[in-house]
Amino acid sequence: MSEHVIEVGKRHIKEINEEMQEAAAAGKKIRVVNTLSRHNLGIGLPDGAELYFEGSTGYFCGGLNTGATIEVERNTGWALGEGMSKGYITIGGYAGMSCGAAMIGGTIHVKGDTGPRCGVAMKGGNIVVEGKIGYQSGFMAHSGKIIALGGAGESCADALWQGEVWTAGPIDSLGVDVEVIEPTAEEVAEVDAILDPLGLKDTSREWRKMVSGQRLWYFESRDASAWLMI
Repeated sequence: MSEHVIEVGKRHIKEINEEMQEAAAAGKKIRVVNTLSRHNLGIGLPDGAELYFEGSTGYFCGGLNTGATIEVERNTGWALGEGMSKGYITIGGYAGMSCGAAMIGGTIHVKGDTGPRCGVAMKGGNIVVEGKIGYQSGFMAHSGKIIALGGAGESCADALWQGEVWTAGPIDSLGVDVEVIEPTAEEVAEVDAILDPLGLKDTSREWRKMVSGQRLWYFESRDASAWLMI
C-alpha cells in the first residue's frame, strides 16, 4: 500500500478532509503532517482507511469513524472519536474532555491520561486508558467498557446505565448511584482479551468494576431523596 502525505497547515478543513477521503478510497496509507493541533481532522473515514497524524490534533479528531485505523503521535483535544461506530484510534499521549462520547463501536486506546467525562453517553465499544481517566468519566454510559489502568478522578461512573467502568488504580471518588463489584473470572477474561492485542494484558491486576446501582433508572419525580442524589 503506497503512502499519501497530507499537509494541514492553514488550509481549509473541508479541503483537507476531502483529500483524506480521496486517498482512502484509492487504498493509500495516509500520513498527516504540520497538523498545528487543528480541529475536525479525519472525520467519517471509511472502513479500511489507515491514517497517521504527526504531532497533535485538536477537538473531534476521528469523529464518526466508520472503520478506519487512526493514530495520533502525541495529544488530542475534546471529543476524540465521538460517534464512532467501528475502527481503532490510538493516541500517543493525552486525550481531552469527552473522549469517545456517544461512540457505538470500535476501540479507542489512549496511552496517557484523559480529561473529564471520558466515555460520556457511550453506547458501545471500548475505551482503554493507560493513565488516569478524568472527572465524571463514564457519565450516563449506556453500554461498552471504559478500562482505566491508572485510576479515575472524582465522581467516577456517575449515573451509569448499562456501561461499565473498570480500573486497576485508585479512584478519587464515586459518582451517583454506582456499585463497585468484584468481577467474575469470565468477565476478567473478556477485559484481558481487549488488552492483549494492545500489549497490556497483566493477570496480576486487581480490578474494580463499576456498574449502575439502578436506583436512578426507576425513581419517581416525587422521590426527593433520589433527586437529591444528583
